[in-house]
Amino acid sequence: MLTSSAAIHNENGIHAGLANQLSAMRSVFQSGKNRSYEDRKQRLQRLRDLVLKYENELQQALYADLHKSPEEAWVTETGFVIAEINHILKHLKSWMRPKRVGTNLLNLPSVSHIHKEPLGVVLIVAPWNYPFQLLISPLAGALAAGNSVVLKPSEHAPATAAVMREMISEAFDESEVLYVGGEGAEVIPGMMKSFRFDHVFFTGGTAVGKIIYELAASKLVPVTLELGGKSPVVVEADANITVAAKRIAVTKFSNAGQMCIAPDYLLVHSSVKDKLVDALKSAILSFYTEDASNSYNYGRIINDRQFQRLQSYLSQGNILFGGQTNRDEKYIAPTLIEGVDHDSPIMKDEIFGPILPVISYDNMDEALSTIQANPDPLAFYVFTQSKEKEQAWISAVPSGGACVNNASWHATNPHLPFGGRGNSGIGAYHGNKSFDCFSHSKAVMKTPAWFDPAIKYPPFKGKLNLFKKIIR
Repeated sequence: MLTSSAAIHNENGIHAGLANQLSAMRSVFQSGKNRSYEDRKQRLQRLRDLVLKYENELQQALYADLHKSPEEAWVTETGFVIAEINHILKHLKSWMRPKRVGTNLLNLPSVSHIHKEPLGVVLIVAPWNYPFQLLISPLAGALAAGNSVVLKPSEHAPATAAVMREMISEAFDESEVLYVGGEGAEVIPGMMKSFRFDHVFFTGGTAVGKIIYELAASKLVPVTLELGGKSPVVVEADANITVAAKRIAVTKFSNAGQMCIAPDYLLVHSSVKDKLVDALKSAILSFYTEDASNSYNYGRIINDRQFQRLQSYLSQGNILFGGQTNRDEKYIAPTLIEGVDHDSPIMKDEIFGPILPVISYDNMDEALSTIQANPDPLAFYVFTQSKEKEQAWISAVPSGGACVNNASWHATNPHLPFGGRGNSGIGAYHGNKSFDCFSHSKAVMKTPAWFDPAIKYPPFKGKLNLFKKIIR
């Protein structure tokens, strides 16, 4: 990797050496290398073995960056990726196989198939909150689809980024997987202006996602944008309050709330609000003890900028529980807050931290009006024991994904697509959807030469009625 400040830059601001590397990747891809099933399988196995080899180093790095415990790191980062790779390996051969589809009357006796072919050289840009999972999981999908891949990790999780650099350089040639460091605001626009990627996969905030989208649009590059938004959780009067409290708390405060699908705010039926608040307090104490700053299981805010942003939210309502902070340690306690103004930043911005606004409602329309102020959330959660209420809520709230009597765990199921809609993103991945995301579905129709009816050729005069019978 070229990092010298004295290196020559091209007109778009990237190192000339990097520009040459990108061009070399294109040439290698066009040669057809790494496209066979055996090539793809071998690269995925190499990646999986690498994760296991560097498991301890990754865990230490994730602790340094985000204070993640080994258990949390396994569930949400390393183990998550290994499970994803295993799922892909199990199904890859069948996914690659051309799929036969029907042929209409007009084209009989032709035979039609859909072939999945790699896109080419793709760019994957990852955020800092799950710095390993959100870079390497899409990489697995891109490799499975037969692509060459440029990886841009987040510079805000430097310890994890350093380990991943070492891993990738050990296992992959730069023509297969190129690891690019540096400041994203400088490196990414430079690359996208100087080189036409065949796909850009970005995970991060909406504001940066819009910039990526604009850069891609200028070259007609397709994108997958995994963004965020304010994911609401609704607790109905008939919910199992104890279970709801535990399931909300475990995901809201995992990674100190720095999760794109963490419950962003809580809408609870007024008849059970006090009961739920008490249950949430009990769950938090059970998970993290009375002083979460000393808890083995509780994380830290990534940097001072994010800490200050989150700390400012604490004055925008009445604290029901928590609220303690320590700037030196970038610590913010698990916090419940009420009385927030719906026009305040805490209800306009994605919180992305361990602060949960609690809002009561009396009827569904009242709750929906709050949700509709921030439409198309990445995820939506509802706790109820009524099938009618469940169906009503799932139908009424457009969202990228949803859970009933659960929160966030749908993302761990490789059989389900993961992605947003509207403001929360474009496209989806995980499992088969990762393979599809980085593949082109090519229509192929094969027509025999032995049947060649004259009706297909001019002159067409007098054939209109026959055409109407065939083409419907």
